[in-house]
Formats: sequence, C-alpha cells, structure tokens
Amino acid sequence: MMAGANIATIIVMCLVGYSDRLSPTEHPVLSCVGMTFPLFLLVNMVFLLFWIVFKFRMIWIPILGYALAYVPINIYMPLNLKSVDVPDDALKVISYNVCAYGGNYKYEQGFEKVRDYLFEQNADIVCLQEDVDTWRRYCFQHYEKKFAYNDTVQFVSEGLVNGVGIHTRFPIIRRERIPYRSRVNGSAAWYLQVGSDTLLVINNHFEGTHLSSEDRYVYKEILKGEMKGDTARRESKKLLVTLAESSTKRAPQIEAVCRYIEAHRQYPIILCGDFNDNPISYSRHRMAQVLNDCFVATGKGLGLSYNQKGFNFRIDHVFCSDDIHPYNCQIDSKMDASDHYPVVCTLKIGGND
Repeated sequence: MMAGANIATIIVMCLVGYSDRLSPTEHPVLSCVGMTFPLFLLVNMVFLLFWIVFKFRMIWIPILGYALAYVPINIYMPLNLKSVDVPDDALKVISYNVCAYGGNYKYEQGFEKVRDYLFEQNADIVCLQEDVDTWRRYCFQHYEKKFAYNDTVQFVSEGLVNGVGIHTRFPIIRRERIPYRSRVNGSAAWYLQVGSDTLLVINNHFEGTHLSSEDRYVYKEILKGEMKGDTARRESKKLLVTLAESSTKRAPQIEAVCRYIEAHRQYPIILCGDFNDNPISYSRHRMAQVLNDCFVATGKGLGLSYNQKGFNFRIDHVFCSDDIHPYNCQIDSKMDASDHYPVVCTLKIGGND
C-alpha cells in the first residue's frame, strides 16, 4: 500500500513538473499546477525517510522518482556547485521590481533605500519594474549621478501607473515598446552601444496574478491546513480559476516578446523582468526556448525572488542569448525594500565563442 502511494505520488509529481509544456490558452487550469511542484517533492522526501527507517531496500522508489523529475527539479532549484571565475570585462546586470519605491512597508524612504543599494552594487545595466516616479522626487536626477543614461516607459490606464526602466552607463541608441494587450503591464527593448557591439536589452513586467488580499489570506490558510475540507476545495478551485485567467492573459504577452526576440537574433540579447509566474510555468519554459535562463544555468538553490509569505517563488528572471555567457546569477535576499528581491547576474558578451 505504501509503495503504491509512493508510486502514485511520483506519477503526479512528474505530471506537475512537466506541466510547463501546457499552453494556458489551451489548458488554462492545468497550466497553473506547477506551483504545487514543491509540495510533491516534499511528500516524496517523506516516503524516502519512511523507507530508510522501515524498509531500506524500497528506497529505490523515491530515488527513481527524483531521477524522473530531474529536469523540473533542476529548473526549480538548480545545483550549480562549481565556482567559476568571472572575467574582468563582464557586465553586471540587475533586474529588480522596486514596488513603485514603496519601501515594502518597512522603509519610509523607499526610493532612497533602492537608490543607495543600486549605487553600491556598481552595476553596468539596471532593469527596473514598477519604475514609477512621483511628485515627491525625480528619479532621474538621482540616478544620473551614477548612471549616465536613463529611460523609463510608463503604462497608464484607468488611474493606474506602471513602468519599466533602464539605468546604465552605456549609451542608449534607441528604444522600442513591444506591443501586446495589457491594461497596465508591458515590455520595452533598448539598444545599447557596448564597445563595438549593439546590445539589445528587453525589460518586462508581465500580467500579474490579480489575487486580492483576501485571496492571498485564503491561500495561506489552505497551506496551513486550517480550512475545512469542503471550504478548502471550494476556495482552491476559486484561486485556480483566478490564476488560470491571469495565465491566459500572460501567455500572448510572452509570445509577443518571443517573436520580437526571434526577429532580432542578429544582436546579443539580455532579457530581464518580473514574469509573475513560478519556475514551473509556461511563461518561463517558453522564454527558455528562445533564450538561456541565467539562474538555471549558474544559480544555486531555490532563489526565491518574491518575498511575501505563502507566495515564495522565483518569479523574476534574467535570460540571455547564446552569444552571451552568464556567471553567478543569484537572488539578493538581503535587499528587502520591495516585495521582490533583486536578481543579480554577471554576463560576458561573446563569452560562448
């Protein structure tokens, strides 16, 4: 009976782990189940411990399960243990959703906290999401003290304001907005002059989950197991429908950016952004078909970039084209002035030649 339960867990774990192949436009609800993947990893670990204690010769079952799910496991929490020396001429890139400089309800001077952090990091290219100025301060006047070139594209709708921005020491040749349907999210591409190269940098803030504060509270209660069975099932279904609707809106946005990338393959490309989706998702999988996921290639561990309790996932990413080599991509969890943590990565143009 226990062996059967373990095998059933493994089957579901693999199905969930490879669910990122499902397009949300065709399978809206099933495409969202990837967020449950860590739960099945833990259950399989419980089975492994059970067999170690009670019937050691059966440990091959959970071990085989982990082997079958190696690909999604490596995506969810890569284990790149080898330390690699970073070339001196590599570029330091930061992608950071700054939560409109709100300070994450911890810092009254949220903008100043973010600004000082970015200055200390001494990055070459900074891509910010929710890079929105207000009447209280003029971001560019501050950023120009460190970054010679600054630009922000704002998205305004129904009184809501969002924006994606770039702050860099490299000259901006031109900027293009990548068109797709969204109320207040968007993507933009900047062409930078980096030595003799024209580097294409794409910054994205894809469709959010649209979960209300009440939805998030319910989700946390479900995870704690403090909700009765019928209520938990009803609320779980409601949450899945909300997430599926958001995922369905997000998929065409991802496709639009992928098409843009395919049309501009002649340039080395760096792509950053807040995907608003977990690592086992169609969003990340589709982007990984056209670019290389820098965290999967060089990161270590879970790399949780969204820091709100109950929703700890890696939803912020840095990707690069084949003619760029990534090094030591990591999530800086010490910087807590937003509901996201910054993604920091070092990249060398032409490093794969």
